[in-house]
Amino acid sequence: MSSHSLFELLVAIHIATGATGLVVFWVPVAGRKGGVNHRRFGTLFTLTMLVTGTVAVGISLTTLYDPIGTHPHLADHPVFSDPAMISGIFGWMMLYLAILTVNLAWQGWLVINNRRDHRRNCAWHNLLSQAVLTAASVNCFWQGWLIGQPMMMGMSMVGFATVATNLWFLYRIPPSPVARIREHIKALVGAGISVYTAFFAFGAVRLVPELALTPALWAVPLVVGLTLIIYHRRAVALRMTPAKAPVAG
Repeated sequence: MSSHSLFELLVAIHIATGATGLVVFWVPVAGRKGGVNHRRFGTLFTLTMLVTGTVAVGISLTTLYDPIGTHPHLADHPVFSDPAMISGIFGWMMLYLAILTVNLAWQGWLVINNRRDHRRNCAWHNLLSQAVLTAASVNCFWQGWLIGQPMMMGMSMVGFATVATNLWFLYRIPPSPVARIREHIKALVGAGISVYTAFFAFGAVRLVPELALTPALWAVPLVVGLTLIIYHRRAVALRMTPAKAPVAG
């Protein structure tokens, strides 16, 4: 199988699982929390994010192996005809976003499933995930510097912030129920942000390649996702924090 054929196969799987996850994403976000549908569709969303992120790693690696062969439609493009640009944007940055998606989905899954034993969240595979994401973030920043793409350098900051907040929660012993649910929200909505960003930006390159470098395509999912995280984290805190008894006059 040629690198292009393998690339197209992986892209087809990526689109199928990613699109499913991005539709399912809104059921637990907009629906009643803790109910049957929340758990059922939340589980489906997590699984599709793990598969989508893993397949995206394969897509990025085939791109890095053969930049022009996997993107022949960019061979004569004024910007992306340079293999270094294809490798940077569609190789290294996609690899970073794929690892970020898997990291967040796995963290969110563990947090809620290990609610009775927080120490299990610090399992070796989750700590390894933090190290891998840190390395991917450093590399994304460095590769962005090499090809003169500040957007890649800026996006890498999300990875550093993710690792920092993940570790802060993991070593906060014992976390409160509110902290656990807020971390669950941050991680899984964050995974949704990562995949929506990749779908908007990398999907655009097939139609209008210039759009892949448009800041708005990267900013819109981030702004919407952060708004959802802030809103739901605040709602959880208000719902689960006991009201103070009025002080007698």
